[in-house]
Amino acid sequence: QVQLVESGGGLVQAGGSLRLSCVVSGRTFSIRYISWFRQAPGKEREFVARINWATGSKLVFADSRRFTISRDEAKNTVALQMNSLKPDDTAVYYCAASNKIGVTDRREYDYWGQGTQVTVSS
Repeated sequence: QVQLVESGGGLVQAGGSLRLSCVVSGRTFSIRYISWFRQAPGKEREFVARINWATGSKLVFADSRRFTISRDEAKNTVALQMNSLKPDDTAVYYCAASNKIGVTDRREYDYWGQGTQVTVSS
């Protein structure tokens, strides 16, 4: 089993920044990717960014000029730094873990955190 706990969400004005954190525990040796997804009201959960747990290689689907994913091996955490936030970024943000290769489809992720709400006001 893998446990994921997100934190760092909140209310921010457009143009502001937030840093989300995901603490990873349990059978971390089984993880290939930690990814961030988000789900806005009435929309499907969508892929935001991914990091290879072992190598640190990254993939950012969302606006990579604004979003950065990183990991801290010593603390077993993965962060999502979000800058220049827009109202369209409002969503619940989830971190998830997968041991499959090259995945960005939410259906390929076996472990999920409880989510953290990000609200961007205009």
